[in-house]
Amino acid sequence: MSPRAAWRLETLGFTSVYDYVGGKADWFSAGLPREGKLTSIPRAGDVARPDLTCGPTERINDVIERVRAAGKDTCIITTDGGVVLGRVRTDRLDGDSQEPVEEVMELGPTTTRADTMLESILERLNARNVERILVATSDGRLVGTLYRSDAEARLHEGQVEEAKQQIDEESCCCCKD
Repeated sequence: MSPRAAWRLETLGFTSVYDYVGGKADWFSAGLPREGKLTSIPRAGDVARPDLTCGPTERINDVIERVRAAGKDTCIITTDGGVVLGRVRTDRLDGDSQEPVEEVMELGPTTTRADTMLESILERLNARNVERILVATSDGRLVGTLYRSDAEARLHEGQVEEAKQQIDEESCCCCKD
């Protein structure tokens, strides 16, 4: 809330008042719960899947082994605090190396914020013919990976629900003129 609103609540006797400096946009981009009229619109953070992460100093051969054991082809390189640094794809690595993964990672992979509307990010993925994108908070912390197929399924799900609701409203005897 704004500083003025916080001060006003305190003058009204409220004692547990906080000024969230990041604001509503930051709250939403962190993937935190939403309220209001637009809550039902699916966002990237609602559909993102948790992903495999590794630290920049882990050895390449250890990362390859862990990624393959998880049935994945990619590991997201993050700091101890979860901030996205890069990405490493196992198909671009040689099998046995003691080097740290930071030596071969792709720096600064493309991300989107958790509050990005699913429809707009799907348009972006389709336009670039990309199958997935990393979802992060406004301060760069990994939320997960959004897969195009998951976004398409979620949007289709929403369209089916809207159509059902419209049919129910049209067939309801109390809603007819």
